[in-house]
Order: sequence, then structure tokens, then C-alpha cells
Amino acid sequence: MNSINLVGNISSDIDIRALNDGKFVAKFDIAVTNPYKHEKTSFLPVECWGRVAENTSNFCKKGSKVSVSGYVEVDQWQNDQGQNRYKTKIVADKIGFLTPKSSGGQQQQQQNNQNQHDPFANNGQPVNISDQDLPF
Repeated sequence: MNSINLVGNISSDIDIRALNDGKFVAKFDIAVTNPYKHEKTSFLPVECWGRVAENTSNFCKKGSKVSVSGYVEVDQWQNDQGQNRYKTKIVADKIGFLTPKSSGGQQQQQQNNQNQHDPFANNGQPVNISDQDLPF
């Protein structure tokens, strides 16, 4: 059985193209962390077709967290010197969008507003307060 499920971040710009028959194909790379060696990250090429390609290009960008479900495919060809070349890629049947819509500037502004109303949000710095200001 050839099946793969990954969760990671899109690590390249999404390249979407319309084919002559009206179908779309999107290609991008996904960065996934090794579950046993967290310092090791792999960058895997992903290809998706049709509505999956359109939606991914409309709702995701470089840095977006996604889940990818699909299968592994190996392309084989011969170069000009007659050597066999191979490229392994993930062909995605489903892509889940895991980055919330409100992430980015709106989330930062919301955090700044919350810190303005929180007297204890001092980013770990000592608070200058006198003993007379304490209620005990």
C-alpha cells in the first residue's frame, strides 16, 4: 500500500499552473521535522491537482502549516548523458489548512491589546512597585 500522511510548513512559494485541458497543478515544498531527531528537518516536494491545487494556492502561502495526505511517486528519466535520473515526490489527494485565518498581523495586534490591559504582562522584566502600593 502506498499511502503517506505528513504535517509540516510550506517552505517554498506555491507554483500553480493551468493546463491546456483546464485542470490546475500546484507544486511546493513542505518542511517536516523528524519525530525522533527534532533537529533534523526534511524538505519534500509536493504536487496536487484540480480543486486541491486551486484551494491550496488560494488559502495557503509560504510558512502555512498544512497536513498532506496522498502517495509517493517516483519520476524516472534519462539525462543528456544517458544516465538514469530519479525524483521522488508526494502527490497529495487532500491538504488540510492548519494555519488559522486570523494569524499574522491581526493576532499580533490582539496580543498587544491584551498586554495593554494586563498589568502583569511585563515580558519577564522586574516590576517597579513600592511597598506602599501593596495591599498587605
